[in-house]
Order: sequence, then structure tokens, then C-alpha cells
Amino acid sequence: MPIVLILAFAASLGMHALVLFGPDIDLSTASEPPPLLAELMPPPATEPPPEAPQKRAATAARSRTAKRKPPPPATRPPILSVPDSPAPIPEAESGPTTESAADGLDRLPPAAPPGASARSAQTELATPAAAWRLPARGMIRYRVDRGDQGFEIGRSTHDWDIADGAYRITAVTETSGLVAIFKPLRIELESRGRLTAAGLVPERFVTRRKGLETAEQADFDWTQMQVRVGKRAPQTLNAGAQDLLSFHYQLGLLPELASGTVVPIATGKKYEQYRIEVVGDEDLQTPAGRFRCLHLRVPGVATTELWLAYDRSLLPVKIQHVDRDGAIYVQTATVIETVITPNQEP
Repeated sequence: MPIVLILAFAASLGMHALVLFGPDIDLSTASEPPPLLAELMPPPATEPPPEAPQKRAATAARSRTAKRKPPPPATRPPILSVPDSPAPIPEAESGPTTESAADGLDRLPPAAPPGASARSAQTELATPAAAWRLPARGMIRYRVDRGDQGFEIGRSTHDWDIADGAYRITAVTETSGLVAIFKPLRIELESRGRLTAAGLVPERFVTRRKGLETAEQADFDWTQMQVRVGKRAPQTLNAGAQDLLSFHYQLGLLPELASGTVVPIATGKKYEQYRIEVVGDEDLQTPAGRFRCLHLRVPGVATTELWLAYDRSLLPVKIQHVDRDGAIYVQTATVIETVITPNQEP
């Protein structure tokens, strides 16, 4: 193969590696169905059957001789008669509801009012013991492949550390092999925040290239319940919101994850609601070992799938991203190291 073609092919693979940490996931949400209106009407009046001539004459004779009595007051039949409900009927909420399609998705926590504390906004999302499922320190190394046939184009390393109620997660991705020779690339992601009973509460997310911060970042203000993504104006912050890196580890801390959920995520480019679908349980063979995993999918124009290992604190042992053009990028765990401190035992 001519050297020019090799160089062009390697450069193309390097350019595509950027996609792995900037997924543009499109959530398709159906519009709300039109409200059903029901009006209760009285039953139509029914005319009495015509009487026979002889019966009408006898009735008229009796009416002339009998003492006229005032007719009893007419009682209108009830419009609707139902047995007593076995359960109380909830009262209708006062005031109009103007939720958007994204805010109306199932299991979406309502946004806390401005001024609410981060702890109060997060309390409903998980049981107090949930946070203990994430080891205090750990590292996962991934092989990054283009396509699903194991063609390696890079490596990625995730590190996290939790101490004194604060956490820091980093992810460093670099090209490798021929791609690294002709198109060296290094991308760093960092998420910082707090660990509460509800799990991870991010405060700042940044992206770095060549060691310098880019515009792809997010700042979380839990006091004012606002998030600023890049240079955009602040947006209303929802309880349980995550960033592009922290959500990989927050998923394992969510209660009832097996039934699916919705997670607000700031990717560094935008802040939107992301629907997490459950594919099912799968046995997955990786260079780091064989794991029984919970397979999740984030659908859209670009789709992300994750495999969380049950016996590894629901850590992500495989991450797959399919971009809007159909290109597939796969991160598969090769090494997993975790440290659980004595005070982490529930």
C-alpha cells in the first residue's frame, strides 16, 4: 500500500477519536397526547307507551270522582351512579401546567426552586447506602477500537478519588499505534464535585486538549440551581444532573436503574435530558475478565451503550458510541483496580 494512503488512513482514524468524548446524543421525545374531555349529560327523556282507549276512559272517570291530591315533588334521576371508590381520589392540582416534553419524561426529578441546597435537591434520588457502592479510589484502563472488529486506535484511562465527601474523576484518551505516529492526540476530561447519599453531585467539568482548557465545560451552581455550559447563558438545573464524565459512575448509584430512568447531563456543549433504556443482563468477556453486566442504552441520532459489571460495583467495563454517520467507537476494559477504605463498609 503506498505510504500516502497509510498516512491518510491513520489521520482519518485520529480525527474520529475525538468523537468518543463529545457524543451528541439526540433524545427523541414524543409530544404530549391531546387531553381527553368528557361531559356528563342527563339521559334522554323517554315517552310513555300509548294507553288503550278503554284504559284511558276508565282513568278519566276515576280522576273525575277521586279527590285531587297534589302530585309529589318530582325527583330527577342521578346523572351518574357509581359505587364508593375503594381508594381516595386525588384532588386536582391548582394552576396551569406548562411542562415541556423533556420535563415530562418518566422518573424525571422536578427542578428544585432557586435557593434550594444541593443536598435537599439530591436527597430523593438514592438511598443513603447507595454512595458506598463506588470504591473510594480506582482506575480503569480501556482499549479504544474503531468499529466492532477490534481495530485499536487508542487507549483511555479513567481515575477517580473520593476523600472527605469530595470526588475527582479524570479520563485521559490518547491515540496509539500508527495513528499516534501520524496523528498524535491527547484529550483530558475532569469532573469535580461532592459525594452525598444521592451519589455524585458535580460542581465543575472541563475538557483539555494539549493541556489547555477548551470551551467545552460546565459549571454547576447548586445554590441557585443553575448550570452554565460553555459560554451559554445559565440554564435551570435539575436535581440529579450530571456531566459527561460523572454520569458513567452515577448510573451505578441510582435506585431502580433496572427499570430505566432519565438523567439530565451537561456534555460541555449542551445541557439536556437523556433517557436511559435497559437492554438487559449480559455476560461480557473483556481483557480484564468475564463479567455479568447490566446493558444500558442512551438512544438518539447518536447512540451510546454501556455495560456495568455487577460484581465490580456497577462500574462501566465497556462503552460503545455510534455517531450520527454510523461510525462505531468501542472502549473495552483491560485493567480494573479499586480500593475500598475501611470506613466505606456500609
